[in-house]
Amino acid sequence: MATIDSIEVDTIHAIISDIESGDYDSETVKRALRVRGISQQHLFASARQARLTSFPDDRAEIRSVIEISNICKQRCNYCNIGCDETKKYVIPTADLVEIASFLYRERNRRVLLLQAGENRDARFVDGVIRACSLIKDRMPDLQLIGCIGNLSFDQYRDLKKAGVDRYLLKIEASRPSLYESVKPNDTWMDRHRCLEQLAELEFKVGSGIIVGLPGQTEEDLVDDLNFLSGLYLDMVSASVFIPGLNTAYELMPTGDVETTLNFMALLRIKNPAALIPTTSSLEKLKADGQYLGLMAGANTVTIHDGTPQELQHLFPIYDQKRFRPNDHHLCEIVERAGLRLMDPSPVESRPE
Repeated sequence: MATIDSIEVDTIHAIISDIESGDYDSETVKRALRVRGISQQHLFASARQARLTSFPDDRAEIRSVIEISNICKQRCNYCNIGCDETKKYVIPTADLVEIASFLYRERNRRVLLLQAGENRDARFVDGVIRACSLIKDRMPDLQLIGCIGNLSFDQYRDLKKAGVDRYLLKIEASRPSLYESVKPNDTWMDRHRCLEQLAELEFKVGSGIIVGLPGQTEEDLVDDLNFLSGLYLDMVSASVFIPGLNTAYELMPTGDVETTLNFMALLRIKNPAALIPTTSSLEKLKADGQYLGLMAGANTVTIHDGTPQELQHLFPIYDQKRFRPNDHHLCEIVERAGLRLMDPSPVESRPE
């Protein structure tokens, strides 16, 4: 993809204006994805202005992650979670509640992401449901985000009843054939069905894509932007492709960080009220990558401080050297980006 180091200021502003108004064609988005240098800074500035319209207090959300299990029924071509040679684990219900209590009381966390490999096994999901119910009973102002993949409608409903406020389910790619080429054990229709059911159950729903997947085209990114924006999501994301060790895509080239940042900026312009994370994959590939994500319009930072240290190597995402940001790093980049960490959320009523 040819990049554009600099174009006329009026031209980049015209491109941004077209995207903001929805009056654009695919070539407009492609030009925005290619900008670099001064033109890219104008794009980022517009994204920050869009963020300011919905978040005038300039606050960023911080969420802690507990990686509750590495058992995964998928075998995606880009991800090494669930490799046969990896020792499997599930954090027991009582331990999960204890970890959540520690994060809440000792680290003042008010947003907790429960992440796992994709696993709709009834025993596993029932254990997560029990843990969530206990956590919400003890800490009703703790926002719980579920992220355990495709489930049944009844399982989603029970998670909602247990107090799970939000659910993350990445679509990864809006083109069905691309999705199914990178996730050969799943179908795009099943994934989309899950997103529809989550919305029906009135979860705050999050989804996102991976920029740089093998076989992805610029036209795919245009379609991804339109697809994600058309879902009116509460949380939306773009991460950069990093091939996992011991996967089918291990030798594939990584995605482009600058294109990913530009896509994030476009997501913000099209979704001014959504929470958008700046991911650790950006930092893995580029120094200050997470800071640049905030400058491109993101307003969520994630800290992997909930998974017990002895289990962290069993949830590698792409490899053992994954970047795990700490409090100091996240607070520093948030402050440098001119943002402030968001105050704890108010208590929200639970469904009957």
